[in-house]
Amino acid sequence: MEDSEKFMKEALLEAQKAFDAGEVPIGAVMVRDGEIIARGYNLRNTAKNPLRHAEMDAINKAADIVGDWRLEDCTLYVTVEPCPMCSGAIVQARIPKVVFGTRNSKAGCAGSILNILNEPRFNHQVAVEEGILQEECSELMRLFFRRFRKNGTSLLTEK
Repeated sequence: MEDSEKFMKEALLEAQKAFDAGEVPIGAVMVRDGEIIARGYNLRNTAKNPLRHAEMDAINKAADIVGDWRLEDCTLYVTVEPCPMCSGAIVQARIPKVVFGTRNSKAGCAGSILNILNEPRFNHQVAVEEGILQEECSELMRLFFRRFRKNGTSLLTEK
């Protein structure tokens, strides 16, 4: 199994934790020297905090472990294309590469709506690899949103 698939499977395990908690199922892992150093999954509704995205939690934990805000020797694996906030944090942390599973047509900023990760006017651009375990990543999102439509609930009221 390729490293990208191996680490994306780990990100999917994190996304499953979010799904089980009633959160949008996005998971992330930060890899350094071939080892996972940090994990994260969406906890925005649970924590009632708009910053608790999978990527943000993984970046915060990785920075603590590395002991620096610069994560120049890390790769971030995330199940869904990063949003504007997470993409900005990725650029700010100088992460050299992001690998994601499926695109986000509503908020994706690695090419779907904007491409913050490769904006040439910024002082850092990020290599992007996409489509790793795309079907598995997409299916978890489909199951999640199907459940909410079926139950007639809202992400604003559901826990």
